Amino acid sequence: MTPPSGPAPTKLETKDLIVGTGAEAKPGDTVTVNDVGILYANGKQFENTFERKEPSTFALSGLIPGFSKGIPGMKVGGRRELIIPAALGYGKAGSGKIPPNSPLVFVVDLLGV
Repeated sequence: MTPPSGPAPTKLETKDLIVGTGAEAKPGDTVTVNDVGILYANGKQFENTFERKEPSTFALSGLIPGFSKGIPGMKVGGRRELIIPAALGYGKAGSGKIPPNSPLVFVVDLLGV
């Protein structure tokens, strides 16, 4: 995965890479996904459930705003790229391998709703 070139966006950007055909995720649903996350600035990977071979299951209401707003509308079987500005990610606090004020790029496969 390679981050886009140019300045980081100031609003959430989504792009369907594969349109799914299954159930559609709605705000507040609990979903199961595989995802890869990288830093927009340098492409450094901080998350990869594909490599761990262990999907994540979570409620959309308990996530960073970029995920909570970026996954609804996806259908099971779909793959979506999310480019998340820092304000909709981990913001000023950062988190673990994610420095403060970092825009993020995720590719998300929706496995279940």
